Amino acid sequence: MHIKTTLLIGGIASMAIARLTFGQCPSLCFNANTTLGSGAGGNLLAGADRNTAIGFLALGTSTDDDDNTAIGSHALGSNKGGHANTATGVNALLSNTTGISNTANGVAALRANIDGDDNTAVGISALESNTGGGFNTAIGASALTSNTGGNSNTAAGLNALFFNKTGSNNSAYGVNALLNNTASNNSASGFFALQNNGGGHDNTAHGFQALKGNMSGNNNVAVGSNAGANLTTGSNNIVIGANVPGVAGESGKIRIGKQGTQNGTFIAGISGVAVTGTQVVVNANGKLGVTASSARFKDDIKPMDKSSEAILGLKPITFHYKKEIDPEGIPQFGLIAEQVEKVNRDLVARDNEGKIHTVRYEAVNAMLLNEFLKEHRKVETLEGVVAQQQKQIEALTAGLQKVTAQLETGTSAPRIAIRN
Repeated sequence: MHIKTTLLIGGIASMAIARLTFGQCPSLCFNANTTLGSGAGGNLLAGADRNTAIGFLALGTSTDDDDNTAIGSHALGSNKGGHANTATGVNALLSNTTGISNTANGVAALRANIDGDDNTAVGISALESNTGGGFNTAIGASALTSNTGGNSNTAAGLNALFFNKTGSNNSAYGVNALLNNTASNNSASGFFALQNNGGGHDNTAHGFQALKGNMSGNNNVAVGSNAGANLTTGSNNIVIGANVPGVAGESGKIRIGKQGTQNGTFIAGISGVAVTGTQVVVNANGKLGVTASSARFKDDIKPMDKSSEAILGLKPITFHYKKEIDPEGIPQFGLIAEQVEKVNRDLVARDNEGKIHTVRYEAVNAMLLNEFLKEHRKVETLEGVVAQQQKQIEALTAGLQKVTAQLETGTSAPRIAIRN
């Protein structure tokens, strides 16, 4: 026994028809389809279950599909074989045929989707061009709007991942975040973060305009407002701190903090830890490294000669640092930079304001070495003279001994001829 019940709401003039159907199916299953609007769900067969179509031609081509909800003119209008889809908005999921488990809320959201599965689009034109990409989430007007075959992308914000087509595994949070992206494995969080990125992959940007200028660089990390904003094509950079833009095209650089803003660095796990290696130095711009000694780094190479004699005018002192620098008051040994500057201005380093800050002790050490070598050469020369004199003394001593021996034995002393 088959029972079919239809409920009509509306008049012929408005062409609004709502039909609640409990129809026949082979196993006497319970069918519950709801349609409202001209042509809405008009082709649903008796075997179709739990569909809702509200709007002009909503679910208009579906036949035996199940668990679809279409609200809006042409929502899921081409569906034929897709299940468990939800479309709310004019033309939402319009082209979907066999895609399943998609959710589209907004005008033209997931409009072009054909067979992509498990996509979520919330906002006008969100994921509008997606055809076969799956597991994407777009929240915001035009978010992921150009995506066609990219998978597992997440975009939240106006125009987030706007031009992405086939890139996968990207995350964009913020207006215009990853706007121009076409590659994969990028993460951007913040207004305009990674906005210009095209083919760059595996980048991470968190902060307003972080890595905004990056176009093709890979494996960059930027955290902070405007962090790495000037980077364009360089790769493997790490930038941490607000308004630390970096330099276009540079690669393999680590920048932490802004020179002139941060005024102290505290890093645990360094002090008291034994390690071997080369001493680290820092220049006036805050760049860390080791002093380069190879000739390939140097110009105008010439002997130091007498220029090292300036250190002979230095006056070493003992002292204690002020309490705010060294609360323990450990005894110190060194020089006063202002005094050194009077002896040789090239032996001091200055801060960002041009004030004398410290002594270039590595230069002083090099001068000490030169003076030591000069004195060492003098000593070697004196030792040579002494050795020669010692030989002469030994010869004279031997001769004297012979003369003494002859005198003792009564032998006449040898005659010494003196010639004019």
